[in-house]
Amino acid sequence: MSILPEDLTTLAQRVIAANRDAGRMIALAESCTGGLVTAALTEVPGSSAVLDRGFVTYSNQAKHQMLSVSNDIIDAFGAVSIACAWAMAQGALKHSSADVAVAITGIAGPDGGSDMKPVGTVVFARAVRGSDELVAEEKLIEGEDRAGIRHQAALVALELLLP
Repeated sequence: MSILPEDLTTLAQRVIAANRDAGRMIALAESCTGGLVTAALTEVPGSSAVLDRGFVTYSNQAKHQMLSVSNDIIDAFGAVSIACAWAMAQGALKHSSADVAVAITGIAGPDGGSDMKPVGTVVFARAVRGSDELVAEEKLIEGEDRAGIRHQAALVALELLLP
């Protein structure tokens, strides 16, 4: 039994099994999900064979201090941007032993949105050690409350962790 929704734990089980089979260690850099993705992964017995660490970097200062995200990136593009998510994913690799890292940053609401970045705007990035392939995407998760936005964002992040 899990305290988390079944779809999250089921997908987390797939992520752990697939990465274990691939011999990959993973790391997370979470902002708007506040550790939800890491929590889903740790619901799975044996996750320690795959999960290196999770960074919860909710504030801009935490993104800078823990993940080495440049203040210039945050000032120029904002914390909810492809540039910031990519820097977060790169920082998670730099500050871990992981082979792959996924970053999530967004606006879960109900406040904080703008015309350019409405509530439900979430940005994801995946970085793989030894690769310069840029995998980043901005999504608008509509029709959900704060919990729903965070839930949907966690599902997207887990999908990005599948090999």
